[in-house]
Amino acid sequence: MTAKWSILSILAENKPGILFKVTHLFRSRNFNIESISVGVTENPEYSRMTITTVGDERQVAQIVKQLDKMIDTVEVRQLDEHKTVYRELCIFKIRLGDAEDSMEVNKLAGAYGAKVHDVRRDSMMVELTATPDQIRAFEELAGRFGILEVARTGVAALQRSGS
Repeated sequence: MTAKWSILSILAENKPGILFKVTHLFRSRNFNIESISVGVTENPEYSRMTITTVGDERQVAQIVKQLDKMIDTVEVRQLDEHKTVYRELCIFKIRLGDAEDSMEVNKLAGAYGAKVHDVRRDSMMVELTATPDQIRAFEELAGRFGILEVARTGVAALQRSGS
C-alpha cells in the first residue's frame, strides 16, 4: 500500500489532558503528526482537533479506530480532501537585498493573495492562508530571496455540507 496524506477531524470533550492522550496514541503507534490544530467549537464543552498525517490506508484506518475508542472522543473522521475546506496560516520572514527584492516579494505575495506586514530595510513578513500545497509552492518561489523564519499554524478543516 502507498502512503498518502490524510486529514483527521476529532471532536473531543474539552477537558485537560485530551491533547496529550491523542498525541500519545500517535507516538505509541510510531505514527507521525504532520500538523495539528486545536480549538474550542461552537459548544464550549467540545474541542475540535485537526490532525494531518501520512500513512497507508490500513495504518490510518487503525489510528482512526483507536482514536474512536478513546473515552473523551465524541467523533473521529478521516476527511476526504475533495469534500473538505481546509486551510493553514503561515507567516514567512523573507530577506530583502534591495528595493527590487521588495517589489518582487510584494508581487509574489499579491499573486498568492498573501498580506505583507512589517516591511523593513532588510526583511519583510508575509502572511499566507492557503492549502499546504499552495504554501509549499509560495515557499519554493520565495526561497530565492532567502527565508529567514517560518511559523505555521497547522491545518484547520471542516467537511462541506452534504458530504
